[in-house]
Amino acid sequence: MIDLLPVTKAVAALLAAASGMPVGRGQRPPGAEPPYYLLTVVSAIVSGAPLADEAEDLSVVYQVTAVTGPTTSTPGSYGVADQAQWMADTARRAFLARHPATGQWLHPLTVPGATCYARSLDIEPGGSPDPADAIINNVQRFRLDLTPA
Repeated sequence: MIDLLPVTKAVAALLAAASGMPVGRGQRPPGAEPPYYLLTVVSAIVSGAPLADEAEDLSVVYQVTAVTGPTTSTPGSYGVADQAQWMADTARRAFLARHPATGQWLHPLTVPGATCYARSLDIEPGGSPDPADAIINNVQRFRLDLTPA
């Protein structure tokens, strides 16, 4: 069976490395000011193996929220829609971009004992584009399918 916690840690590390921005797992990254990402597990489904086999596949949906907003060190700053959209593009590239010659993922997901064989954008409901909020976000959900290595 594939444990969820190592997958979540690997997904957060992938997004942070590919984007160069802080990633908080379920909460604001400690000490981070916007921009940053929030990573949340939406669902995890185990399937694929016979009842007596412990080598089930794992399908996980992660919500990635791109957060822009005021910077405490800059008076009068606020989040901007362009930054939220740029961050959404960056997250899509982090999870879905492939090498044009090999077809391999540009950003590998390294999980001990498991291989990620499929990645997809599950849904992108958008976000809060109201500058009066001072914080603007964009929400995407990515599905990752893993099998025991």
